[in-house]
Amino acid sequence: MMSRAVITTRAVHALKHGSKDAEKLGFTYNRLAFSQPSRSTGSTPINTIINFVPQQEAWVVERMGKFSRILNPGLNILLPVIDKIKYVQVLKEITIDIPKQSAITTDNVNLDIDGVLYLKITDPYKTSYGIEDPEFAVSQLAQTTMRAELGKLTLEQIFQERESLNVTIVEAINKASEPWGITCLRYEIRDIALPSRITEAMQMQVEAERKKRAAILESEGQREAEINVAEGRKRARILASEAAQLEQVNRAKGEAEALLAVAKARATGLHSVAEALSQAQGKDAASLVVAEQYVTAFEKLARTNNTLILPSNAGDISNVVGQAMSIYSTITRNQVPGGSPQIPFKGSDVEEYFSDHEGTEDKCDSKPPHPSS
Repeated sequence: MMSRAVITTRAVHALKHGSKDAEKLGFTYNRLAFSQPSRSTGSTPINTIINFVPQQEAWVVERMGKFSRILNPGLNILLPVIDKIKYVQVLKEITIDIPKQSAITTDNVNLDIDGVLYLKITDPYKTSYGIEDPEFAVSQLAQTTMRAELGKLTLEQIFQERESLNVTIVEAINKASEPWGITCLRYEIRDIALPSRITEAMQMQVEAERKKRAAILESEGQREAEINVAEGRKRARILASEAAQLEQVNRAKGEAEALLAVAKARATGLHSVAEALSQAQGKDAASLVVAEQYVTAFEKLARTNNTLILPSNAGDISNVVGQAMSIYSTITRNQVPGGSPQIPFKGSDVEEYFSDHEGTEDKCDSKPPHPSS
């Protein structure tokens, strides 16, 4: 009888040189077990003494009908006849389609819903010996949990809280599947089928909501436009009033400067007259000028048809000249020694004379001559 070491050495040599040599020695190389592993007991790999476990798989071995151990990925040696590969558990993430089922919401809406469940085996021993058919059990648990959770919500809440509903279903499945060594990673609702009348009502509601939002947006836009127009008018009026105010200020300043310039020119003229009168023979010249102006005024009176009221001594030229020379004497008395004569500009005889003279000329231009007696 060959020893165990010899059998192992021959098996390794046969596997290195080809499968035919392995078959001559009584070993089988089950390639189907590596390419298409199954979680059921109907297609478990055959014990070939030297077994290679693929990555992300766990092989549950029983010895003489009793659990012995779990083979890890890689090379594993089993005893023939007494060791048997009972279960093969896939440790990858598994996807299970949850069939469509009917559910009734709290607002009495009958709907059909299906989903997809993602799970993973965390304990191969519990999965193998904790439940007969883990996939069927998890699928049924997902359906019942989903139906129970949908019965707690309204149709609107189902659409609004879809993510929270998925989380609730996952938590409920994990509580029940913990003894089975299975962890539910996530659950996704795939499709929600509603009755045709509910779908039409929801479509009408959506259209009404869109029209409402459009009307609100249009009214808000119109309000903003009116506000902008009003703000523009307000700003325009403010600018116009400021421009008018500035125009009035500038006009007033211009008029004031014009009046000041006229006053300065008049003052300069008066000073020139005063200086001329202070010269030699200035009195005779002034008398001559007054007489000439008086005669000129009467000539203008003769050219017009206006009616005038004149003093009784209007024809006495010497009287007028005497009054003018009296004013000149007053100016001479107020003259400062060594300087030009001082001309009083308020209430003086000079201003009264010129104002009376100008008034007389205006009257001569505007009224007809007095009828002679």
